[in-house]
Amino acid sequence: MILDAFKLSGKVAIVTGCDTGLGQGMALGLAQAGCDIVSVNRKAPEQTAAGVNSLGRRFLAIQADLSRQEGLEEIVARTVAEMGRVDILVNNAGTIRRQDALSFSEKDWDEVVNLNLKTVFFLSQAVARQFVAQGSGGKIINIASMLSFQGGIRVPSYTASKSGVLGLTRLLANEWAGLGINVNAIAPGYMATNNTQQLRDDEQRSKEILDRIPAGRWGVPDDLQGPVVFLASSASDYVNGYTLAVDGGWLAR
Repeated sequence: MILDAFKLSGKVAIVTGCDTGLGQGMALGLAQAGCDIVSVNRKAPEQTAAGVNSLGRRFLAIQADLSRQEGLEEIVARTVAEMGRVDILVNNAGTIRRQDALSFSEKDWDEVVNLNLKTVFFLSQAVARQFVAQGSGGKIINIASMLSFQGGIRVPSYTASKSGVLGLTRLLANEWAGLGINVNAIAPGYMATNNTQQLRDDEQRSKEILDRIPAGRWGVPDDLQGPVVFLASSASDYVNGYTLAVDGGWLAR
């Protein structure tokens, strides 16, 4: 039955940045499909843990500073030691800095690119090595952005990093598909999260955004649950290197 291809029972997923927002929504979606969840966050994701546990799934919280690449292999090692394996990685953790390009600082550039792109590569590398060691293949899902396709304004390091995520997703798919590893990405549209609070508080800017979205609303974390379960499951075994826009039709306008 086709619905069986979407089931994730017995799978273990590492989800970064899942204490709130989109990461939390995706972690709960994966758990509803049968996944055990390993969260990687700066602080304990108590609400996410309660939600996963209420579904009868195992939950492991690992506290880490993902803006630095030291310790990424330890995250994988601890996951395997405590959960037995790893099958899925969702590279969700990210950050943004807003400033005119003429005034943008090196500090704001490095902080965004290090977390949004450099860590995505090196954590993917560490997890892919574990997939190979397990001989099982696996799924890697990166979180891109509308600014993977567009330039945006006042977010130069964010645009650069998310454009890089789209390209990196393609490269890793090219190299790893033969190993049974699927690498794809989700590009969320304008979502009601902490990252967009400033935009939503600006009445004029919020109206401009909503006027362009055919669906006529901001997205919410639950909107990513179906896409992430699809890309994490065997239903997407022949999907490689693709960035799926979940944007209410924003890019179609």
